[in-house]
Amino acid sequence: MTATGPIISLEQVSKSFNKSRSAPAYIAVDRLDLQVGQGQMLALLGKTGCGKSTIFNMIAGLTEPTSGSVTVDGRNPFREFDSFRGKIAIVFQGDRLLPWRTAVQNVELGLEMLDVPAGRRKETAMHWLGRLGLRGHENDYPHALSGGMRQRVSIARALVSDPKILLMDEPFGALDEITRDRLNEELLRIWGETKTTILFVTHSIYEAAFLGQQVMVMAANPGRVKEIVPVDLPRQRDLALRETERFVKITARLRGLLGS
Repeated sequence: MTATGPIISLEQVSKSFNKSRSAPAYIAVDRLDLQVGQGQMLALLGKTGCGKSTIFNMIAGLTEPTSGSVTVDGRNPFREFDSFRGKIAIVFQGDRLLPWRTAVQNVELGLEMLDVPAGRRKETAMHWLGRLGLRGHENDYPHALSGGMRQRVSIARALVSDPKILLMDEPFGALDEITRDRLNEELLRIWGETKTTILFVTHSIYEAAFLGQQVMVMAANPGRVKEIVPVDLPRQRDLALRETERFVKITARLRGLLGS
């Protein structure tokens, strides 16, 4: 955390869903405490059903907790949803690109919604496409791009508004291992340059350890925090780091927590 306090704070947060009147409520998240400091990269790791996406949706303001409090930059993201336009960006597992828009037009979309003038929209979108290695593909439609390229377009679309917080819900889960590794390295490079606060949801032990400054390991049914594991690794990382003794120890620790 910074001296001014966490930018994301969840205090004794629970979230339950009523599937039917006759069935008991399903508790997705139970009495969860979480604090994320400005500029931090936090990886949220857990098996299916541990509440990762529910936590993600509460922070994004897409749903509110059943009990407890969620604050983002000191405000309630659900009740003050409109005030976070351009300040919170989301990248999902699927790229969710609009098929009738080119790469640059997809990246411009968020800036259009913020009423940014057309000239500045195009310039900013082209800047981010270039940084993500997509220069020359700006006029391609999604069907002409590979899966990894489409996901890079979706990351550019998220970053184009210079958000304070970037929420990523298993964004590379559907990609092949080589593409996934490349995007992990690119994400770390961008994070190092922008200092955006990133919450990265994953079920991959290696991805969590490689990306996170801390890894929050979740238990399932109901979703609870097992442990928050510090990742004592350099901020500047490359794939060679995975062969080091320290990385192996961290991943072994995470694997043990997931299996216990």
